[in-house]
Amino acid sequence: MPENKENHTQKQARKGNRRRGKENTRSKRNPELESERELARKMRKEEARARKEAIENRPPFRGLQINPTTSLFDEEGKEEIGERNWKGWGVDIHPQVTIPATIILLLFIILLSIFSQEANVVFDYILDAVTNYTGWFMILATAIFIGAGLFFAFSRYGKIVIGGNDAKPEFSRWGWFAMLLSAGMGIGLVFWSVAEPISHLGEPSPMFNVDPNSAGAVKTALTSSFFHWGIHPWAIYAIVGLGLAFFSYNKGLPLTIRSLFYPLIGNKIYGWWGNIIDILSVLATMTGLATSLGLGVSQVNAGLNHLFGISISPGIQIVLIIVITAFATTSVVLGLDKGVQKLSEINMVLAAIFALFILLVGPTVFILSGFTQNLGYYAANFIEMSFWTETFTSTNWQGSWTLFYWAWWISWSPFVGMFIARISKGRSVKEFIIGVVLVPTIISAVFMSILGGTALYQQINGINDLASVVNVDESLALFSLSDSLPLSSILSLVGIILVTVFFITSSDSGSLVIDHLTSGGKLDTPLAQRIFWAIIEGAVAAVLLIGGGLTALQTASIITGLPFTFVLLAMVYSLYLGLRQEFLIERAVREKLRKVRNDHIITEVVQSNVEDKALVENVAEKLAEEEDTNEETNEDDYNTESQSSQ
Repeated sequence: MPENKENHTQKQARKGNRRRGKENTRSKRNPELESERELARKMRKEEARARKEAIENRPPFRGLQINPTTSLFDEEGKEEIGERNWKGWGVDIHPQVTIPATIILLLFIILLSIFSQEANVVFDYILDAVTNYTGWFMILATAIFIGAGLFFAFSRYGKIVIGGNDAKPEFSRWGWFAMLLSAGMGIGLVFWSVAEPISHLGEPSPMFNVDPNSAGAVKTALTSSFFHWGIHPWAIYAIVGLGLAFFSYNKGLPLTIRSLFYPLIGNKIYGWWGNIIDILSVLATMTGLATSLGLGVSQVNAGLNHLFGISISPGIQIVLIIVITAFATTSVVLGLDKGVQKLSEINMVLAAIFALFILLVGPTVFILSGFTQNLGYYAANFIEMSFWTETFTSTNWQGSWTLFYWAWWISWSPFVGMFIARISKGRSVKEFIIGVVLVPTIISAVFMSILGGTALYQQINGINDLASVVNVDESLALFSLSDSLPLSSILSLVGIILVTVFFITSSDSGSLVIDHLTSGGKLDTPLAQRIFWAIIEGAVAAVLLIGGGLTALQTASIITGLPFTFVLLAMVYSLYLGLRQEFLIERAVREKLRKVRNDHIITEVVQSNVEDKALVENVAEKLAEEEDTNEETNEDDYNTESQSSQ
């Protein structure tokens, strides 16, 4: 056996010698090829050395860290992903996160099932209190998220690539956009695209000071809808997703919310600080998902009632949750590539056909003209709407609309942000922000204009009294709209399918995200865990519907969204610190490689044109001395900029 091993080693050595001999022969015949190879060897060596030096020479970060002597992204004390997990018996979980989060959720499910009537009263009280006293804070915080997104995209940090300079996107741009929209707000957009504009027509925002059901109310109805479904929610998702993607793919930290705070608390993210952050993230994600799933199953129930006369009741909705969750479990089993991506792409095509059909058979000119005008009106009033807080009015219109939406988006941000991060490796920061914010915003505005514009046209022209339908049950609005269009039954059936598939993709994606949070950021975990979380999502949605319907769903989002707003604001600063550090390191590496390339070119020119070897050696020595001087200067500049920006 040893002889065979030795013979094999000798053969490999001979092959290597022959290969190097052939390369040397070709190099002698082609000096340019040898020069390029030599440059490549130098650059590989110097890149590794320059990156190591840039990281080692970082000054200590003296900001909000608990231990001020800990440098940003210090390798000392860093833990492997899932290092503290419990493994075995079909599970791979982070016990300090999974157990408390599961206990809280199970207690919530049990108590709400027992005291459903009392819970309804409590939900009403909490909803009024939170919106009256903390609304201004959530309005301001959401505006800050937009400003942060613009800064990261269009500053010097916009060129940083998620996953490093050599990272390539895992999904096509079309597949990326499809998954973004399906995971981000698919169910809610279908649910509210008719009901919300009609509601704003009868009760317009006090900011616009227009009379209900007037021409001014028609103009502002879609503008308010654009505002709630446009840039603001996607800016929140983009900031959270960017932070998760950067700290996970660029810094090797776990794909969990706790990793976003590494620049602030260092290795404390692995302790109870990080556990609290992830527990809160699980609860926020679960309530945000439950809100969407609750809206979705309500609309499926309404569609079945409209088509087949099936009664609208909590019992039917619970049965629907069980059935649809079973389909979602199948998607979980298939995995991300075959499950969520395929369903998302199919549903996007179906949604596009659905909207295009309504555009063609509906009031086409009215829809297109309204889209153009309302887009401009939205842009013109964007800043005022972003900061308006109803201070000088005696109304609480925002409590049921804007504040509910902002809390919903914030509570949903760990789910959507983590899912976006999971599918966005290889995108630059600028591409990421623009893609995540603008593309879904435009698609949402188009979809809302087609369905909402058609609804407004039917209402103001007396074709269909959608306002009365919305006042009774918002979930019936889409199907009532279809009654006044050709092929109404087919349209209603397609609407049911859309909501159902959005339910499946949201449940599948949500179980994936919560599984990441509760497994210490591991991407490859036992299938049973994701199935468990898909079932829990359905259970939470069910008890919220039983315990108060839409009000309970809204209150659950606001209760978790408010405290999580503080978490996200701290995260923005932490992300800034991380991106700044990454930029300084990459700049130091680029400058070093540029110097290596220039020195190589000068040396090659001298060697090819000068026969005096002593002169060639003298030039090489001077270049080396100059390189050492530049390195010291660059290190001083690096330290100065790092300290001045803290």
